[in-house]
Amino acid sequence: MTRPIVPGPTYEEMRDPTRLPASVREEAVSALATDELASLNLFNINWKNTGEDVERIILPKELTGVQANVIVLSGRTFPSGSMKVGPAYTTLAEAEVVNGLRPGDRSIIGPSTGNFGIGTAYVSALKGYQAVVVMPDTMSQERYERIRKYGGELDLTPGTESDVILTLERTHSEYVSRPEKYVVLAQFELMPNYRFHRHVTGDAVERAAANVGNGRVAAFVSAPGSAGTLAAGDHVKSLYPDACVVALEPRQCSTLYDGGQGQHRIEGIGDKMVTLIHNVYNTDLLMLINDEETVQGMEVAQSGTEALIDRLGLESQAAKSLQGKFGPSCICNIIGAIKTAKYLGLGPQENVVTIATDSYDRYPSVSAELYERHGGRPDVDTLEAWAKSVFLGASLGEIVDLNGPGKHGRLQRMKHDLWTRFGYGSDLIERMASQVFWDEEYGKIEEIDPAIEELRGSLKQIA
Repeated sequence: MTRPIVPGPTYEEMRDPTRLPASVREEAVSALATDELASLNLFNINWKNTGEDVERIILPKELTGVQANVIVLSGRTFPSGSMKVGPAYTTLAEAEVVNGLRPGDRSIIGPSTGNFGIGTAYVSALKGYQAVVVMPDTMSQERYERIRKYGGELDLTPGTESDVILTLERTHSEYVSRPEKYVVLAQFELMPNYRFHRHVTGDAVERAAANVGNGRVAAFVSAPGSAGTLAAGDHVKSLYPDACVVALEPRQCSTLYDGGQGQHRIEGIGDKMVTLIHNVYNTDLLMLINDEETVQGMEVAQSGTEALIDRLGLESQAAKSLQGKFGPSCICNIIGAIKTAKYLGLGPQENVVTIATDSYDRYPSVSAELYERHGGRPDVDTLEAWAKSVFLGASLGEIVDLNGPGKHGRLQRMKHDLWTRFGYGSDLIERMASQVFWDEEYGKIEEIDPAIEELRGSLKQIA
């Protein structure tokens, strides 16, 4: 039975939550603290804790070893614990306003390797839909548990993070092919993901650097899974045309770098594809990151406080503030940001901004696997060695300048070869080689936001 929609924010309200009525913001903040599954939490989908300020971490230079400021924008305070809930919400909200979807009509499908799937289950629960998350069968147990906690069902495909193409194939064969029963929040291919990150995350990246150094963003660094987050780079480039946008891949699965197709441990990235929503011509550099180092770096942040203080010279408060903040993909981004600062030779007034998609709470099982590989919990000497090799020792090897002859074109051909297999036309993919295409897609927010407002009615009745 079809039911009325559950209201949520516009793109502009997610970018600037102060545009919401004060009563809605107050009730939403209260709901986040007291009732995670209250629908008012939809209005907490923003980088600014439903206020004005982003949560950021300016990494100590004793840890990074570079002159530039490395700023990490934290997505852990979003409802469900990850910023990936944002594109899950926008994709579902656009299906409601553009395609007339209503609760009770059809089930929601979320292809994912974890955080987007968690976000799909969470948003679906708040908006009154049944969710099915399609994902590989070897992700962290914490991810599966959280999806089930939000009432989502799991459809598991064989393999690891590197085998998400099997998830994509399952999604198209079992769910996209049956639109009368399912609506697929296809993060790898649908533009609400791009729009959310260009408009909402891009603004947050800008704000994160606003009063640090020269206040500008010299580089934005992100490891693509769906590549949605890289759309924030389009916003950065609209402000600072000379800014560098950097994409990262696992060394063990270097698909964009050189066609590599191996297995890796960095959950959430390295999905063996150029996604449809990746604006490849706006990515300047491509770097490889060793997957084991991301897990070691996570462990340093989580349990290496003594080593960071006594051996690397971090202040006690700075070292302790790292605990609980990072998972492997977050550390991957941090390593990439350090490499970027070194590669570009950035100085003390210049800023590199990157993203922490989630936090440590969904990775204790990954730490347990690390202990097993290394014969137990690392001691302070091991943690010191890891900190120095992972962060201070970040190398300048395995970096490709994508602005060189033919580099972007190669990625564009990879996109064409994959996505024409899934029914997308060559003409569409060819248009993606122009920034005009991406600007037009972004400009659709001007039509979508009024439609969201009209559909939800007055917010005075919500709080």
